[in-house]
Amino acid sequence: MSGMKLRKRPSKQIHAALLALPLFLLVCSTAMGGPREQAKRMHDRLAGVPPTSTTLDLMVDEIVNNNDPLAAAMIAVEHDDFYNVTVKNWATPWTNEEQTVFAPLNDYSATVIGMVRDEEPFNQLLSADILYVGSNAPAYSVSDNAHYEAMEDQGLNLKDVLVKTTQSGETGIPSSGAAGVISTRAAARAFFIDGTNRGMFRFTMLNHLCTDLELIKDPTRSSDRVRQDVSHSPGGDSRVYFNNCLGCHAGMEPLAEAYAYYNYQYPAGNEEAGSLDYTPGIVQPKYLINSNNFKDGYITVDDSWINYWREGPNSVLGWDTSLPGSGNGAASMGQELANSHAFAECQVTKAFEAVCLREPGDSADRAQIDTMTTSFKSGYNMKRVFAEAAVYCAGD
Repeated sequence: MSGMKLRKRPSKQIHAALLALPLFLLVCSTAMGGPREQAKRMHDRLAGVPPTSTTLDLMVDEIVNNNDPLAAAMIAVEHDDFYNVTVKNWATPWTNEEQTVFAPLNDYSATVIGMVRDEEPFNQLLSADILYVGSNAPAYSVSDNAHYEAMEDQGLNLKDVLVKTTQSGETGIPSSGAAGVISTRAAARAFFIDGTNRGMFRFTMLNHLCTDLELIKDPTRSSDRVRQDVSHSPGGDSRVYFNNCLGCHAGMEPLAEAYAYYNYQYPAGNEEAGSLDYTPGIVQPKYLINSNNFKDGYITVDDSWINYWREGPNSVLGWDTSLPGSGNGAASMGQELANSHAFAECQVTKAFEAVCLREPGDSADRAQIDTMTTSFKSGYNMKRVFAEAAVYCAGD
């Protein structure tokens, strides 16, 4: 595939998350116990620390006297470390190409944490004009990450200090260019830097639909939006293109056109001092490079996009039929992705893994994922998803 590095789909982020957890939490997920043990296990899994005796009593009361284990779990998710540790470790791998949990807090991960805390509809993650900043930190900057690193260095409690604002208000990007975490500085630094912006699309699919392009190759889609930089005869053999390249490019290209006005600009030799460059109405030069590779290829003229995967085998991703399946810009394309069934199931599965400390296994687990996904899609409350996972994995 041209213009981006393609790797095999990485292992689940649960493995990195496990490394960051205290040893006492690495217990058998099928452990049994009574209400008090269940309550403690839910708190341990959600917050990463044991509950106080008062909190434990409140949780047990919800389980025993109100027959409401979900309410008990919702008590646990209000612990500071649910946000400072659990949700941060859950979101951080999405913010870097290495997909490591060991990366600094940034505007991408902070926005995820804030949205979970405030129960913002999570299907707006890839489209809203939204940003979370710290109330007790140096001013937010579009050209460095000092604001967020200072919050960590000072040990600030993210639950208390994160404040919801807008990208258009803080960064100067017009609201029409704001696209949730996609247009954050951290996302631009990781995925809009150099290249051809196909990397942003690929990692968005990995992080938020839990699928890599190799897994959804479909060579039956039209290739009319494949750019000129994609050679149709790699190494002089057109069979390579038709057998290995077309299946990804035919569907990816018309969607990745939504990012045509985005780039990450930085001073020569200093990638960490860069910022998002958004040029409404002007296609970034990276979309027009290597035009001699295939002169009959598509020439990007704007940020219009269309989802060819609504038909064919990738219709199984569950596209929202109330949406048009085409549009202009990253925000509307983000809505297309984030309102798919695959997006909802992906968030639920990752939360399940973060709380239960394992991947879904048997038919009971799969049925639980289905139930939680249906519940999630009714309001896209991510905090509730974590609580539901904790209840399921609390033991009998």
